[in-house]
This record gives sequence, structure tokens and C-alpha cells, in this order.
Amino acid sequence: MEGVKKFLKYFRNKYLLTITLFTLYALFLDEQDMFTLIVQKSKLNKIEADQILIDEKLAKTSKTLKQMNYISELERYAREEKLFKKDDEDIFIISNE
Repeated sequence: MEGVKKFLKYFRNKYLLTITLFTLYALFLDEQDMFTLIVQKSKLNKIEADQILIDEKLAKTSKTLKQMNYISELERYAREEKLFKKDDEDIFIISNE
């Protein structure tokens, strides 16, 4: 019982009570509470990682597009990437599975 009285003694202080209530409000009840901020930060990190991957793909695609100005590169791309072939040849695909 004495421990409860000692605990309540601290909450009679209006400044301590105000700081405690504000902290509880800021951490749990506010629209931008702690949990929302953590979730938003993790989403932001995922989006930034996705943006890096997209930038790398864009750079690769831009490089490939610049190479398409030459007929020899266009034919090489069609044969290697899209598996196009001439009428008189066969294509064998070797995979390691």
C-alpha cells in the first residue's frame, strides 16, 4: 500500500503528469504515432531498394537501345535474347537444371 502512495505522490506533480500524458499521446494515440512511423520507414526503405533495381534495369535497357542502331547488334540481340533464327538453321538450348 505504501508503494502505491509513493507512486501516486509523483503523479500529483502537474508537470510530471503533463509530460506523461503527452508522451503517451505522442507514442500511441496521435495520427503519426510510433508504430505508423516504423511501418512507413520500412515501406520507404523497400521503395528505395526497388528504385535502385529499376534504375539499373533502365541503364541496361538504354544501353541496349543505343546498340540497336547498328544492324549487327540488332541481329545479335534478336538471336541471343529473343531466340530468333534464320530459316535454314536449328537452335539448341542447353540449360543446367
